[in-house]
Amino acid sequence: MKRWHVVHTKPRLETQALENLERQGYTCFLPTLDVQKISRGKFRIATEPLFPRYVFIQLEHATADAGLNQQSWAPIRSTIGVQRLVSFGTNPAVVDDGLVAELAKHHEARQAPEAIFQADQPVLVTQGPFAGIEGIYQRLAQMPNGEARAFVLIELLSKSIALPIAPEHLKKRH
Repeated sequence: MKRWHVVHTKPRLETQALENLERQGYTCFLPTLDVQKISRGKFRIATEPLFPRYVFIQLEHATADAGLNQQSWAPIRSTIGVQRLVSFGTNPAVVDDGLVAELAKHHEARQAPEAIFQADQPVLVTQGPFAGIEGIYQRLAQMPNGEARAFVLIELLSKSIALPIAPEHLKKRH
């Protein structure tokens, strides 16, 4: 009988651990999330683990009473990218099959990545002539030269003005 467990990986090596475990014949699952990032002044979509430093792995149990078959567990610890198998004392933590199935279902039905800024969100301008001024994020637009600009509503001389500002020059206000 196979049960789901959790492998704790080394920092930022979830994908490498997943690939190395699958190469050894293990059934694994790494739920990911697409997020919007700013890199060199441009927006890009990055795929990140939903649970950083954790990968689900399906392992064979010897019997219902005996727990995890220690022979199937030994190679996991020496796999590149793996730090350890998550355990409670000497017993590896078991994850409910329904939870992993639900995560897999949501993983398959991915939605558009979450935007960095939401409309009507308070932001702070961090660079440029308007540095230190608070505003309200309106929208993101692609300019004719190919650069992205965020339109921010600021109060200037008792008037609300929408200014195009480089998105990397904004910071969320909470």
